[in-house]
Amino acid sequence: MLTIRKFAAPLRRQVLEELRQSIIAGRLAPGSRLVERELISMTGVSRTVIREALRQLESEGLITIIPNKGPVVRELTLGEAKDLYSIRAVLEGLAARLFAENAADAQIAELEAALNGTEEAYRGGDAERILKSKNRFYDVLFEGAGSETLSSMIGMLHVRIWRWRALGLGHPNRSEDRWKESIRGLRAMLDAMKKRDATLAEKTTREEVTRAAAEVMRLVGGSGEVQ
Repeated sequence: MLTIRKFAAPLRRQVLEELRQSIIAGRLAPGSRLVERELISMTGVSRTVIREALRQLESEGLITIIPNKGPVVRELTLGEAKDLYSIRAVLEGLAARLFAENAADAQIAELEAALNGTEEAYRGGDAERILKSKNRFYDVLFEGAGSETLSSMIGMLHVRIWRWRALGLGHPNRSEDRWKESIRGLRAMLDAMKKRDATLAEKTTREEVTRAAAEVMRLVGGSGEVQ
């Protein structure tokens, strides 16, 4: 059962974030109905606040509005995964290229620190910490790329990608060695950026996304090929 704590201001953002994280983590399962009166009862907020949160979640692709049924947590499908990871490969590859060209030395150091934190999180085996630390790595990457438009596009994409990351981390059949492969891939990206080799940075980033897609597809069935 979803439990949303009653927060102080800014209440709207807190409620939205709690709902978003509940969907990403699977506490609100795909296909689950989001009944307004139940959400109001759990949060103690107004119908207006709940509806604003639901509209935002719909715009992020996390829920869908079904006629005569209302808001429902969006199902995870192979078609969506292939689409998301194909787009992710292109956008993150471009972000890596721009980072190599534009990032300050301090941002490169910050990216390395974020990657070290991600490796520590993987070694600790805490899924929530892994997700947070990996998100931090990508936040630094996108900021250092220096393109607000690209950062905004990737940000919207990553809200949906997070669901697949969480699925992979919690899957009983996930490869125990995949995290090591992921860290190697991220370090290859970092090394290219340190060298200011934009072409190599884009290439290694696309390759890492391809490997991530292949692992997701292996877990849920289908081909992990990303063009």
